[in-house]
Amino acid sequence: MTKHNPDNERIKRKYFIFLKEAKRQNESSVDAVAKAISRFEVYTKHRDFKAFHFEQAVGFKNHLAKQINQRTGKPLSKATMNSTLGQLKSFFQWLAMQQGYKSRISYTDTEYFNLSEKEVRIATARRKTAVPTLEQIKHVIDSMPSNTDIEWRNRALIAFTLLTGARDSAIASMKLKHVDVVGNSVFQDAREVNTKFSKTFTTYFFPVGDAIQQIVHNWVSYLKEELLWGNDDPLFPKTKVIVGEDRIFTTSGLKQEHWSNASPIRTIFREAFESAGLPYFNPHSFRKTLVTLGQQLCQSPEEFKAWSQNLGHEDVLTTLYSYGEVQQHRQGEIIQQLKSPRSPVNQNADEIARAVIKAMADQSSQIGV
Repeated sequence: MTKHNPDNERIKRKYFIFLKEAKRQNESSVDAVAKAISRFEVYTKHRDFKAFHFEQAVGFKNHLAKQINQRTGKPLSKATMNSTLGQLKSFFQWLAMQQGYKSRISYTDTEYFNLSEKEVRIATARRKTAVPTLEQIKHVIDSMPSNTDIEWRNRALIAFTLLTGARDSAIASMKLKHVDVVGNSVFQDAREVNTKFSKTFTTYFFPVGDAIQQIVHNWVSYLKEELLWGNDDPLFPKTKVIVGEDRIFTTSGLKQEHWSNASPIRTIFREAFESAGLPYFNPHSFRKTLVTLGQQLCQSPEEFKAWSQNLGHEDVLTTLYSYGEVQQHRQGEIIQQLKSPRSPVNQNADEIARAVIKAMADQSSQIGV
């Protein structure tokens, strides 16, 4: 059985370059597209893309609905199906505009990759996600040992994530020079730090407690003053692994190198939460914790805007839409409180509401232009 089609491979390569260079998609996004196209090719037995017909799209949808998730053993989720089909639809729409394919592929045939409206609603429904409380995170940090270099690093890592809300990919690439312990800030320089969308911005330490901040201060001081590391050395270095006397690999302190990716960071988080007797919360969930804290502390549009910028968001609506969901238990408390007589509405709350409405209106008018 044919395992690849030379013409398909050439046009796929061109499309992947287009996604990366023109659409500025990262490697993981391009890999996801490649996986979706590969699934379709396996279904069609690597038939030439020029032979695409709407019946193939219909048949593939039915085929996909019968597939099993190898990790869970359950049918593919609607979200996975919707994502896979959407990537294929975009690919064939791009193909329909390419030389040699224009006359062979009908643009309207790509619409057959769509799921039903009901399935799309299921696929895109927002589901309740667990968010760690500030108290839970502090409990984890307090329960972590700090007797060795590695333990001290791990504890400082989780404290730093809470203190800054930085993404794990950014933390993995940070250098000592990016942290200003005197100015209580972190300069996330996209030239050296792996920030989302390669944005450069300054994050000031969030008000999560002096003890958390002191852990980070002590860690930076230890690297600089005790280990005599320089500005270009990693803020959170790799674990040094050596071959012991029994010829078995064993850890031996810190290695003066950056992690190549954020996977070790997530492993540290998992082990720390499990050791503390709590469910695992990934590093990104701390950003939602900080947004929840901001909703409690900020009393004006300007304050919440500053809080949003501190997370690296250019638009405050990004913070509200992506991270600002009211947690279910708090939702219940608010509804119950509305039953009781209240004092006049706080003026600051009115100002925040008006600012959000104005921002939404401005955004809508820009889209309409």
